[in-house]
Amino acid sequence: MKKRKLGHNGLEVSALGLGCMGMSFGYAPFPEKKDMIRLIHRAVDLGVTFFDTAEVYGPYSNEELVGEALAPIRDKVVIATKFGFAPANESETNGPRWSALNSRPEHIRQVVEGSLKRLRTDYIDLYYQHRVDLNVPIEEVAGAVKELIQEGKVKYFGLSEASANTIRKAHAVQPVTALQSEYSLWYREPEKEIIPTLEELGIGFVPFSPLGKGFLTGKITEDRKFDTVDIRNTTPRFAPEARKANRVIVELLEDIGRKKDASPAQIALAWLLAQKPWIAPIPGTTKLERLEENVGAASIELSAEELTKIEDAVSQITIQGARYPEAAEKMTNR
Repeated sequence: MKKRKLGHNGLEVSALGLGCMGMSFGYAPFPEKKDMIRLIHRAVDLGVTFFDTAEVYGPYSNEELVGEALAPIRDKVVIATKFGFAPANESETNGPRWSALNSRPEHIRQVVEGSLKRLRTDYIDLYYQHRVDLNVPIEEVAGAVKELIQEGKVKYFGLSEASANTIRKAHAVQPVTALQSEYSLWYREPEKEIIPTLEELGIGFVPFSPLGKGFLTGKITEDRKFDTVDIRNTTPRFAPEARKANRVIVELLEDIGRKKDASPAQIALAWLLAQKPWIAPIPGTTKLERLEENVGAASIELSAEELTKIEDAVSQITIQGARYPEAAEKMTNR
């Protein structure tokens, strides 16, 4: 697989990474751990070198899974994880136990040790602030990560779902190597301010949910039932009526895919890869056949004519439903 560089500091990753969250968090029911280790190893065989996890996924169990799977080949891969959430009493947060944010420098220094242990490594390649904590100046967060970089515990600093203004402030203290935020054919908000800012500052972009939490694969119909703890049950964009209305974008991908002998998912990923040479999406999956399908997207070239056709068609489509419940949406773009 071709490689891409994130930022100007030398971080090189496979054009497509692997988002590991769904292996143990968010998209229940979860497969056996041994099967996910096998899938991660297959990803490496296919040329994937970029693996994404977070402390809060599980919590903890996802980092443990990724650490166990990649320990034998640690020097050949790039591991990204995240800090910024913390346990809290439900009475204090009015929500899930991990809905509290905490990016205080002393907390960052504490939790990095746990992540290093679970990941079975002495350094983290890319350490993201998972969500911007309005109670802690971003300059202090960047300063704390800068110290970890100086100590060799972290190599590169990243942000997730941050606003353009926050990115600039953080970058002035410690160069930001990558921003991770949602970006796909059914969520294009980053094109307004985020992508121009990243291009100006020389920061890479790592889109999560590049397949719209599975919707752009074409496999999720309006009558699909999700597991009771699947996060899509509380996502407005996955309400049955929204799924029915949004089917039009899948039909567009299917139409283009038929002409290129590609799946809708492959066209969606190929479109993302065609936007900028410093974009590295991280589609997630728990199925070997889907992994191989996704990786195949890296070799699909969309012509200028095809990209224009997609742009013209998508510009006339209004996606129905918010991408997050209201409480989660408030934690983004700030």
